[in-house]
Amino acid sequence: MNDTREIILTRDCPAVQIPSGNTFNLEKGARIHVTQTLGGSFTVMCDYGLARIDGEHADAIGMEISAEPAQESPAAGTSQEGPPDEEAVWTQLRNVYDPEIPVNIVDLGLVYSLDIKPSESGEAYRVEVMMTLTAPGCGMGPAIAADARSKVLQVPGVEEADVDLVWEPAWNQGMISEEGRMILGLV
Repeated sequence: MNDTREIILTRDCPAVQIPSGNTFNLEKGARIHVTQTLGGSFTVMCDYGLARIDGEHADAIGMEISAEPAQESPAAGTSQEGPPDEEAVWTQLRNVYDPEIPVNIVDLGLVYSLDIKPSESGEAYRVEVMMTLTAPGCGMGPAIAADARSKVLQVPGVEEADVDLVWEPAWNQGMISEEGRMILGLV
């Protein structure tokens, strides 16, 4: 979503500067423009450049988070017998976005592997994800990885989740899915 109207923050709001990943506080009364609303967060243009605001602070910008119907989250907190549904984990990862690119991390080709293993407790499961970024120097890596981890932990049966950033093989545009290419106008 691109939004050209000016929004004035109704309260102080934590934000993450893009692409450095530095956290800072946007103050009440700051003027912003929303440039992207995907994956439960907002990318905004402000006096500091681009920033990401987590969905839990949507009220500060007078907006609400709406789930994307095709990628609704599994029911968090529900229990199940046996390992988590792998497709449910992939669905959750499809709800994670680079704040500068309107394509999820799966369709961008950033997720290299996903493994589901019994957790140490033996009562649930652990999900291990290896992913990369479009640029190794991007300071948003830890924020994107943390977002992926929190979404994976919502899948029933997942007790632990690790998301590791790796740099080999180096990411390239050839890794983008057909759907991602269409969104980006590369087809």
